[in-house]
Amino acid sequence: MLGKKSRSQAPIGTLVGAETRVHGDIEFTGGFHVDGYVKGNVKSTKDDKSVLSISERGCIEGSVVVPHVVLNGTVKGDVRATQRVELGPKARVIGNVQYKLIEMSIGAEVNGKLIHESENAGVAKSAARPLVDTTRPVGAGEQS
Repeated sequence: MLGKKSRSQAPIGTLVGAETRVHGDIEFTGGFHVDGYVKGNVKSTKDDKSVLSISERGCIEGSVVVPHVVLNGTVKGDVRATQRVELGPKARVIGNVQYKLIEMSIGAEVNGKLIHESENAGVAKSAARPLVDTTRPVGAGEQS
């Protein structure tokens, strides 16, 4: 799982080193690896093959929205992996994890909800929405 390159993994083009602290939001394409500390939101742009990897000494305080996440460190915020999330044995998420595919090693922690995002999420949401009759006027004494 961790350490081996998957078919969809992009080469790392951006690195936050172990002794580096970043304050602010980050947008990236391709591969992004965090060994240090990021305080801000992290998201990928324009690339369904983008990968965020966080080592066991890496930490992000903020939300994460990327196609592929390989986590063995800490995220203090919500994680949304539009494709796949891999949680290694030292992974810690303090927030919700939204995913299409998930792989969790023994020892990984999620202090929040695991939310599966299916291919038909938009259809399911609209089908579950209650219908409101907008053609009937609401009379006095009735509540809308």
